[in-house]
Amino acid sequence: MITKRIIPCLDVRDGRVVKGVNFEGLSDVSSPVELARYYSEHGADELVFYDITASAEGRRLFTDILTEVASKIFIPLTVGGGINTLEDFDRVLKCGADKVSVNSGAIRNPALITEAAKRYGDQCVVISADVKRVDGVFRVFAKGGRENTGMEAISWIKQCVERGAGEVVLNSIDTDGVKKGFDLEMLDAVCRVVNVPVIASGGAGKIEDFITLFHTLPGVDAGLAASIFHFGEVKISDLKAAMKKAGIPARV
Repeated sequence: MITKRIIPCLDVRDGRVVKGVNFEGLSDVSSPVELARYYSEHGADELVFYDITASAEGRRLFTDILTEVASKIFIPLTVGGGINTLEDFDRVLKCGADKVSVNSGAIRNPALITEAAKRYGDQCVVISADVKRVDGVFRVFAKGGRENTGMEAISWIKQCVERGAGEVVLNSIDTDGVKKGFDLEMLDAVCRVVNVPVIASGGAGKIEDFITLFHTLPGVDAGLAASIFHFGEVKISDLKAAMKKAGIPARV
């Protein structure tokens, strides 16, 4: 079995890391630079940096903070927020990102995935899907979870992978910040239709939630979380020790 990755997520607004519940009620957490350095030194396998209001505010991602974050860490960095063109890909990669995450930009222009994969390689293109149940159907949301696109999520994610996305981050709006466990039903539906790494995001509240995730859905490659790491509720070193004890391969 391939080593399972543990990925902290920095949701950045106005230069600060914030966190909310169900994508709402955001509160201030810390400096992204300090948090990034901490995670790099304390066992994170990768780091995700989202400029969470760039798309909704119709502006480009904050590159000065991103450059500083990238300079302080020694683990792979995925960056998203306001990615609408190949120039945006180019800009964040030059700031030190290893992978670029697209959501609203791909919804507006699906060809962006194809073009970026051709230029930078599939491994560089990450489709980040914000998904919520609407009348029992998984729907894709845009602009940081603010706008229901009406698109059915599983077929959309499958299309993005067929276009060249090399990784999927599935953000369940239903479980985001609730801390009652990952959205196993939604994740299973995605794993059934794609053959690229799938990262589970939204719902982690304790170590056991990760153990349940990887035991229930061996096809999931990584678990992503924010507040439980930011507030010290779960230490990555403790999580990885528990994973190993449970027979789940982890990089210690």
